[in-house]
Amino acid sequence: MYFYAARQPILDKEKNLFAYELLFRDSIINVFPDIDADEATTKMIEASNFNLGISEFTGNKPAFINFTLETLIQGYPETLSPEEVVVEILETVKPGKKLLAICKDLNEKGYTIALDDYIHQTVWQHFYPFIHIIKIDWQDTSLEMIKAVKVAIAEYPHIKLLAEKVETYEEYNQALELGFELFQGFFFAKPEMVKTKSLSPSQMAMAELLYETSKKDLDLASITSVFERDVTLSYKLLRYANSAIFKRRSEISTIKQALVILGSAELKRFLGLMFASNVNPEKPSELINSAMARAKFCELMSSEVNPPLDNSIAFLTGLLSLIDAIVDEDLQSILAKLPLAQEIKDTLLTRKGALASLIMLVEFIERAEWSKTTTLMESLSLEKDIAVKHYNEAISWSDEQSNAAN
Repeated sequence: MYFYAARQPILDKEKNLFAYELLFRDSIINVFPDIDADEATTKMIEASNFNLGISEFTGNKPAFINFTLETLIQGYPETLSPEEVVVEILETVKPGKKLLAICKDLNEKGYTIALDDYIHQTVWQHFYPFIHIIKIDWQDTSLEMIKAVKVAIAEYPHIKLLAEKVETYEEYNQALELGFELFQGFFFAKPEMVKTKSLSPSQMAMAELLYETSKKDLDLASITSVFERDVTLSYKLLRYANSAIFKRRSEISTIKQALVILGSAELKRFLGLMFASNVNPEKPSELINSAMARAKFCELMSSEVNPPLDNSIAFLTGLLSLIDAIVDEDLQSILAKLPLAQEIKDTLLTRKGALASLIMLVEFIERAEWSKTTTLMESLSLEKDIAVKHYNEAISWSDEQSNAAN
């Protein structure tokens, strides 16, 4: 059994990762709300406890998980520790004495409680001492209502406002000005502004290396020469090659030794990740993490489509699928500056072909758009379990890489 879930990042005011919300489905075929909410939560808890730990799926960040009144009564939140879960009370749960007693008990036990898709009613004031986060649907809540909520919680400074479904940087800035402290949505995965800028010498060196490693036959002398011209890049290569994820018995001390030991596939991954993470260091780390997960997913899925795709090309294309958001520049302008294979450029610009379909597939999974996911997998003749398995593996791998880089 695999986790049929998407994880969506929740960021703080500085756009640092605060937590993930897990959007669970019994399977990709069962599109919510066709599956009972109690059953969905139950299966989430079962999966997290007996199949794949919550921490493995969220990189040790807290997980927002939806709970119905029935699952709260059954005590399901307490099967997880207060450190790994945020108890998110579904908007369908009505405020009442039983719910109030549960919230008070969970609060005393150290659990963080959030109200999902909050609709303001005066009765909720009884809950404010025990509630820590109020989630407000940015697309469906008026400015007047937001201001009314702020007035209502003014005496409870421990309560944070979370704006969900924030889709643009303009909306993020508006919510920030209104006093929201947490943000959920895909604003961070879109370009903040369109502008033209030149790449630094180090970034150009990485672009040159990406081109060199896209060739079938690697020219080790040329690649070594590029590294030797950039001290910072050389340092990062040696540090990466010596990192714990490779579990090497002896340390690597030269550029050529690092290149030989890493091998072609690992070198391509390293260069792609270095380019993505260093081209704009001001961008949220979660954006880079998402790009890394997409890259690994495309690489893993490249052998599942018919005919199979080149896994190295698939990895780099998946990685660059968010490059416009990372660089804050028009995609066509960015690709014109990079010496990439035409196959990669065409895939990203035209959004046509099998490789583009894999990128669309991971986008649908990220957004928990399960009906679109199912339709696309059927058109590609892909097995559900294999796609979900590779998505989980890609998430774990990207978290591991991020930890190693930090």
